[in-house]
Amino acid sequence: MTQAQVEPKVKNTRTLVGKVVSDKRAKTITVLVERRTKHELYGKIVAKSSKYHAHDEKGEYKMGDVVEIAESRPISKTKSWVVTRLVEKAREV
Repeated sequence: MTQAQVEPKVKNTRTLVGKVVSDKRAKTITVLVERRTKHELYGKIVAKSSKYHAHDEKGEYKMGDVVEIAESRPISKTKSWVVTRLVEKAREV
């Protein structure tokens, strides 16, 4: 047996970590992912952000939670990400 036959195949999917900014829709949350990049011309570090719609089957994630999302097949017109795990629960004020 070779090494490839022993180890199971690992799917190479993109994962991102972000904060839940909306949980109003059924089975869908909006996740804000922030990243810091260097400006191409001036070299200054700038914060850029993107919002992703992620599938939340049970509706267990609430606003303020930090979650990990993974890319998947298209679920709807705007959804092609699925929540994989809860990184940090939102703090209550």
